[in-house]
Amino acid sequence: MPQRIPPARFLSGSISLPGDKSISHRYAMIASIAEGDSRIRNYSTGADCHSTLNAMRALGVPIEEHGTAVVIHGQGLDGLRQPAADLDAGNSGSTIRMLSGLLAAQRFGTRIGGDQSLSQRPMRRIMEPLGRMGASISARDGRFPPLEIQGAALHTIDYTLPVPSAQVKTCVLFAGLYAEGATIVREPVRSRDHTEIALREFGADLRVAARTIMMQGRPTLAGRDLTVPADLSSAAFFLVAALMLPGSSLTVSGVGLNPTRATLLDFLTGMGAEIRITDVECRDGELVGELLVKSSRVRGGTIEKETTAALIDEIPVLAVLGAASQDGLTIRDAGELRIKETDRIATIAENLRRMGVRVEETPDGLFIGGGQKLHAAELDSFGDHRIAMAFTVAALCADGESVIQGAEAASVSFPEFFEILRGVRG
Repeated sequence: MPQRIPPARFLSGSISLPGDKSISHRYAMIASIAEGDSRIRNYSTGADCHSTLNAMRALGVPIEEHGTAVVIHGQGLDGLRQPAADLDAGNSGSTIRMLSGLLAAQRFGTRIGGDQSLSQRPMRRIMEPLGRMGASISARDGRFPPLEIQGAALHTIDYTLPVPSAQVKTCVLFAGLYAEGATIVREPVRSRDHTEIALREFGADLRVAARTIMMQGRPTLAGRDLTVPADLSSAAFFLVAALMLPGSSLTVSGVGLNPTRATLLDFLTGMGAEIRITDVECRDGELVGELLVKSSRVRGGTIEKETTAALIDEIPVLAVLGAASQDGLTIRDAGELRIKETDRIATIAENLRRMGVRVEETPDGLFIGGGQKLHAAELDSFGDHRIAMAFTVAALCADGESVIQGAEAASVSFPEFFEILRGVRG
């Protein structure tokens, strides 16, 4: 469905955003194998996180939904049951990659797939360590979903991630829950640590030193009452729009400020963005606070190496900001973007060019010149939620009304995006 986006004068007001997707996925999976009930407030409203809930239901876990509150009746570490049909992860790479760690240790076989987009996303990164732990996994053409997973008695592993990936790390740790002894995961670069925090909250024996995680297998996990912080990745679209539109002043409340995710705020303030953080507290192991952002002239910058890994989800909207910055934006070491829901390097470049922006595409990144005007255009989400929202932000700052084809893709992660945006645009 196309969405017509007229330019905005400014953004103002105060907003609350849906729960963090990364944390919601993890809470749902761990709660399902815990003993007793868990109550999760502010669970993500995105379709991806509901793919996880539906998969856990299919595995025999009773789950109740009351708006954004979810009650999960945990079945214990060995309580999952063979599903009656294939598991459907929808568009969610998080669901299929992380859940495969649990499925690999079951006493039954499972087949898990997803939609056309997910079926093109490679799975070798999880298949390799799970195979070394004793699991039997086959895939289409040896690397693509659907995956056929024959559960097995797993053994521990000391595994060094070849590239930074919180999803692969989580998959290995989830499998390690079922192995006797200590599973060790070593990271070349520190990735988001929501899994480590959540496992500790549920009672796992897990220790982190530098970039090495050691976890003892066969823990007794206990159900918890938890609140999911608002999603900083979702907040990024509103932060960038407020920075770009003169006269904007916007408050975002209850946002997750986990240090492994807050690179976004460090990067924006380093560019010259005026962002103030207040009311910081620790809730269920996660830092949460309020953000106040005001329109700012930003200089530009470079995203590379460890910063690329930390900002991988925010790069689409940061690319839009780069065009309006004084010095432009250089993005390197981002080859991972080519195997997301779309080839995001290509789709970012295509939409920027449609808006008259000069952009150079490289095999693993982009260079976007600064000081450029964004012209109204017909844009395309290419079925990718982050592309849809990033170029809605671009359209707000354009010189006329733009049209975004496939704007409904935003509902994969953020169904309320357009409604919340209407409430704060001037």
